[in-house]
Amino acid sequence: MSDHTISSRKVAVIGGGPAGLMAAEMLIAHDMAVDLYDAMPSVGRKFLLAGKGGMNLTHTEASAAFLSRYGSRAPQIAPMLQAFDPDALRAWVHELGIETFVGSSGRVFPIDMKAAPLLRAWLKRLRDAGVTFHMRHRWLGWDEAGKLRFATPEGEHKLQADATILALGGGSWARLGSDGAWLPLLAQHGIAAAPLKPANCGFDTGWSEHFQQRFAGQPLKSVIASCIDIDGIEYKRQGDFVVTGTGIEGSLVYALSAHLREQIVRQGYATLTLDLAPGKTFERVLNEISQPRGARSMASHLQSKVGITGVKAGLLREVVAKEDYAHSHTLAQAIKALPLRLVAVRPLDEAISSAGGVLFEALDKSLMTQNMPGVFCAGEMLDWEAPTGGYLLSACFASGRTAGLGAAEWLQAKDRQ
Repeated sequence: MSDHTISSRKVAVIGGGPAGLMAAEMLIAHDMAVDLYDAMPSVGRKFLLAGKGGMNLTHTEASAAFLSRYGSRAPQIAPMLQAFDPDALRAWVHELGIETFVGSSGRVFPIDMKAAPLLRAWLKRLRDAGVTFHMRHRWLGWDEAGKLRFATPEGEHKLQADATILALGGGSWARLGSDGAWLPLLAQHGIAAAPLKPANCGFDTGWSEHFQQRFAGQPLKSVIASCIDIDGIEYKRQGDFVVTGTGIEGSLVYALSAHLREQIVRQGYATLTLDLAPGKTFERVLNEISQPRGARSMASHLQSKVGITGVKAGLLREVVAKEDYAHSHTLAQAIKALPLRLVAVRPLDEAISSAGGVLFEALDKSLMTQNMPGVFCAGEMLDWEAPTGGYLLSACFASGRTAGLGAAEWLQAKDRQ
């Protein structure tokens, strides 16, 4: 942090998630006076909840593969991630006194797997550097004079800022603060945004009552899931997911959720194809199940020959017609390519994250809005999406950094005029 005197320039950062906090850090390092506002009683609520199952900060895969996770928005995300890549993010976490390690999947975690110690260390650094925090301040937009409006427990508060960074989150997990209420406020000022949609979300299948009662809540382990997107490109991933009362969710599903969601939008349903025996070829599965089973039941035959048991066996029974069990070729095909029909996307508020948001085309390269000079946007409120696995947080940190540096440079340029 800089030891220089704080500038008379006042910057408002609205939103206390990773993007807003990173923007505040960049601004205070460039001697700006920073006030950070958040609607909730404390900052980083979604960050803390996301870290409950293990705080996945970023990923160590090669940069080309890493960038590909951002789909059609990879070209816009790329310069931000090049300026603050996963190695730089890890180094920054280490500076806060938090050690990290790489898991077997290539994901990066704090050594204790928790988000809270990292957030505490970060907030201490920001407060010590001079960032002022204002909690329970819900942003209401701008008044006619261009002042920022906030609803607070003491009534409405107004502020004239020299620059504003909006890091208001997406539309998922509204109870933690990201409710998408900012969309109409920006629309009033002609800042273009795409509607918010669920990302990293679950899907409904319409299970039979028997399957639902027997298997809801159970994990389906070690399967390959594939789908074909609306352009005819096949996407394939291996991993685990969970059967829910209404359908499916979990990391393997999230990795393909953007393509599945768009299929449902386009044609009313999506097909997720499952390989229930990833370690065996079709020929081997066919050979194994074609062998005489004698007095054994079909269930014990499939278990001993191909390892199909429990929820996998239940899923096979759910999808495959009873008479097809008599045909080894048809059954082997189903084991290697079981078509699961998905009929609806789970609601936005249940999703891990959201797609849609402020269009990059409405912003310049420093994430300043074209329509309102001095107003910058960062984090999940931008129009991008990525699977879980560290990609979401990486882009939130990087975009907050870009917006913070952009606002500092814009104000410094104004001071030089």
